[in-house]
Amino acid sequence: MKKPAFIITIDTEGDNLWQNHRQITTENAKFLPRFQSLCEKFGFKPVWLTNYEMAVDPVYIEFASDVIARGQGEVGMHLHAWNSPPDYDLTGDDWRYQPYLIEFPDSVLREKVLFMTRLLEDTFQTKMLSHRAGRWAFDSRYARLLIESGYQVDCSVTPRVDWRFTPGAPNGQGGTNYRNFPTNAYFIDPQQIHQAGESSLLEVPMSIQYKHSAWLNILKQGYDNLRGKRRSPSVYWLRPDGKNLETMKMVAGDALAQGNDYVEFMLHSSEFMPGGSPTFKDEASINKLYRDLEELFAWLAERTQGMTLAEFYASRKAVM
Repeated sequence: MKKPAFIITIDTEGDNLWQNHRQITTENAKFLPRFQSLCEKFGFKPVWLTNYEMAVDPVYIEFASDVIARGQGEVGMHLHAWNSPPDYDLTGDDWRYQPYLIEFPDSVLREKVLFMTRLLEDTFQTKMLSHRAGRWAFDSRYARLLIESGYQVDCSVTPRVDWRFTPGAPNGQGGTNYRNFPTNAYFIDPQQIHQAGESSLLEVPMSIQYKHSAWLNILKQGYDNLRGKRRSPSVYWLRPDGKNLETMKMVAGDALAQGNDYVEFMLHSSEFMPGGSPTFKDEASINKLYRDLEELFAWLAERTQGMTLAEFYASRKAVM
């Protein structure tokens, strides 16, 4: 590659899922063309990682089908276990607890992944190649199933982040601990997903940096025990929050300085809609988001080239 890749990943899902409600709406589908247009202005191609409720929404289907037809982006798979068919009540109240898919039995995990894969491929008439796990929960079983299903890329890994303290099922062990995972892309060992192997599945971890260099010393001694609470190190993501434009530039710049051949951005589709998330509550905050994105994308356009996850995979394979 002449320049490192800039990979835009959007978790494409229902409205304001931070609220624990029992009915999911998909009004945010109407707000996605504005972001798609911004990406195309800079030659970037977003990856719309699509959840069940969006995969059956007519407005989103029309939008995403057009993106695919014009070659201006990619649709991939995203899966929230508690509302994605087939139904299986793990906890007695999955809508409340929102259990991780990796907490379900093997057979249920398989059925849910295969159902979503078929639904997306039938709907968009294209092979699903890219994937992100719901709630960032990934394990070896999941990796092997993706390989079996023909996926080329996963982007579930959040290096430096430990999700074990974020509960799913009440009697579960929480999410995946990614503290010691690579920060660069690697072909995964499906038996030991934290290390490189010989599989066909490329892991493309999120761009995440420590907030403080002091964490490096703390990590050598284990977790911080601040106020009696065990927690993960504080990190910055390449993800907007309405007031972190310079921080996002820092995260991207540090990733490139560390030798990565890509930087990876993420946001949720509902965050493009006023009131679709706790962060962007009104039209003014959405307009501020777009001003920040315009400046960030202009900055990145000088340093990177836009790629989908599938295109990044192809570029990696071409040099092997």
